[in-house]
Parts: sequence; C-alpha cells; structure tokens
Amino acid sequence: MGSLDAEKLSKKKASLKAKPKSVAPKAAATPTKYKKKKGQKNTTRKAKNENGNDEVQAPSASASASEQLSFFLNEFQSANGIQLSSLELESIKESCILELSRSLDQDSKSLGMHMKAAFGSLWKEVLTEGQLLEGKIDPGSPAVLIISSSALRSIELLKGLRSLTKECHAVKLFSKHMKVEEQVSLLKNRVNFAGGTPSRIKKLIDIEALGLSRLSVIVLDMHTDVKGYSLFTLPQVRDEFWDLYKTYFHHRLLQRDLRISLYGPIPNGNEFKGRRKNLEE
Repeated sequence: MGSLDAEKLSKKKASLKAKPKSVAPKAAATPTKYKKKKGQKNTTRKAKNENGNDEVQAPSASASASEQLSFFLNEFQSANGIQLSSLELESIKESCILELSRSLDQDSKSLGMHMKAAFGSLWKEVLTEGQLLEGKIDPGSPAVLIISSSALRSIELLKGLRSLTKECHAVKLFSKHMKVEEQVSLLKNRVNFAGGTPSRIKKLIDIEALGLSRLSVIVLDMHTDVKGYSLFTLPQVRDEFWDLYKTYFHHRLLQRDLRISLYGPIPNGNEFKGRRKNLEE
C-alpha cells in the first residue's frame, strides 16, 4: 500500500508541474492577433496603390492654400533644377493660390461654378460680357487662362464654362486641328476665357496675339490621363509648361498680380508635409 500511495503522490506532482505549460499558448495568442491586424492594414494600402493614382491622391480642395503653394513651388524647383532664394519664397504668399469651394467637385462640369465664386460679385461683368471697353478691356486678353496637357482635355474643361460663354465664346488655344492664323483672328475680339496647351499658348503670347493685361487666374489642370500622366508629369508637356511659366507668369506671381488654381487631384497631405519641410530648409 505504501508503494501505491507514493506512486499516486508522484503522479499528482507531475500533473501540477504540467499545468503552467498548458496555459502558455493562450499567453501567446494576443500578439498573434495584433500581427494579423497590422497585416490587414498593410494589405489595404497595397490594394489602393495597385488601383492607380486616383486611389492614393486626395482632392486639392482638402489641402490648404499653404500646402498647395508648397506643392507647386516644389514642383517648380524640382522640374527646373533650381532653388528659389529666401527672398523669392517670402514674396510668394498663400494668397497666390485660389482656394476653391470644398462643397463642389473639381470636375469639368463644376469649373464654371468655381470661377463664378472666385470672382465674387464681379463675375458677370468680368466673365460673361462680350463688349470691348477702350482703355479697360483689351482684345485677346482673357481673365482666366486654363492650361491642360492635351487638346481633348482642354475641350472638356471649356465645355464646363458654357453657361458663362454665351455672349463671349471661350477661345481654344491648342495646335490639334487649329491653325495659328485662325486663333490670331479669334483673339482680336474680347476674350474672357481661353484654354489650351502650353506650347501653343506660349507661341501666341510670343507673337503678341494673346495678351495678359487682364489675366487674373490661371487654372492648372491636375487631371491625369489614362496612362497616369498629368500637366506636371507628361515629359514634353511638362517642360513646355515650365518654360511658359518662367517666361510669362512667375514674375506676375511675385508681384501678386496672378492667382493659381490647382484644379483636380493632387498629392495628399502626408506628401505635402514632407515637401513643405524641404522648402523651409
């Protein structure tokens, strides 16, 4: 009997020692669940990236004027391989950026409403009337100039202005199916809106057919095409745009005679923060 009791006591001690081992896997369960959550978040971000640029970008309306200006100046310096002086950066204020209504989409159909809001109580006088006024309204000098990466996109945006261009038609400024002579003829009248591609716009300014005396806003189309290219990324068009900007617009921006509207999707806030920091350095 003594040997049987000893055997039972030995088994009881063994079972007590084994119990802590049975709870060990439960303790490891918490970090395992946490890792799965992290994995799910990463998968979501990856899926967004694979869907294209629009999925990882936010509308420019969600960015402040300061963020938009930082983005624009960073693009300017990067594309041209230059560094603006601190004096130049101080001269370019946030007021140079035309902040658009956050309650409206930034598509071709909404462009007219955005422009009406931008000009306030003067919108009808500045944007719709068709008569030349000697000493005040020069021929061929638009109040708003829309710059796009292609002729088709220019046409699409100009269609969104139809409600404002019944008396004074918008002028198309691109080379596709349009001769310079035809555009020169159209620019001999009053022009409130004009839109086109950088190369043709610059050529018409060079020959003094397109005037800048009334120019108040340039709308830079940030829309991306089916291949993901935009005004700032399509190689040849990008170079032509910055050539146009440096030649005719940058000094007006410094003098605060011009406002820029970044129309459409642009990089999100996280990218803005990094770019802004680089500019301030």
